[in-house]
Amino acid sequence: MAKMIKIKSTAADGFEFGAYHAEAEGQRRGGVVVIQEIFGIDQYVRADVERWAKLGFEAVAPSMYDRGAPGLDVGHDDAGMAMAFAAMRAAKPEDALADLAACIAFLKPRGPVFMVGYCYGGAMTWQAAGRLEGLSAASSYYGGGVAGAADLTPKCPIICHFGRKDGHIPAGETKAKINAAQPSVPVYIYEHSGHGFNNDGRPDSDPGDAALARKRTLELFEQNGAR
Repeated sequence: MAKMIKIKSTAADGFEFGAYHAEAEGQRRGGVVVIQEIFGIDQYVRADVERWAKLGFEAVAPSMYDRGAPGLDVGHDDAGMAMAFAAMRAAKPEDALADLAACIAFLKPRGPVFMVGYCYGGAMTWQAAGRLEGLSAASSYYGGGVAGAADLTPKCPIICHFGRKDGHIPAGETKAKINAAQPSVPVYIYEHSGHGFNNDGRPDSDPGDAALARKRTLELFEQNGAR
């Protein structure tokens, strides 16, 4: 059963942050670090953690803003957006990476570790893949900061997903920037979807696109150590 746990950061402050954790169902195939959108550990993040657990992965989603906004879980309306952006701006990137390093270390003793992230988490997945050790593969969804950090060479296999209808991220331009800097990184564009399309039931989510992106992500993990 999924529940909130505490993990100690590798940052100098030794901060203990919350994380939504689920044990693998059936045979354990590996561990997955799930990185939230800007809205915190909301229903969509929890659903994704539980989805990975059902596929045989021990999954953990760190609450990325706990130093300044403990337990953040806000709606996707204007008020929630304002709170989420304030929390994101207050969070230090170096603390975020240290917290992700702690999640990798938490999972690593039990097998290969993978990472998947969405929106803010998609950008942080790219950063983690380029700056942290211990990942076997990573999957970045609609990360707004990926194109600007395309020169950061990933240390593990990584794939990127963007929606053609995303009003925040120009998919074609972003794909071109990533491929110019990292030609070996697969960048997929989903024609029927906008931003946040992994979230079931969201207006910008197309079920076929979401299923295809999840299939590609699972295949990547299987190709890189998932048992």
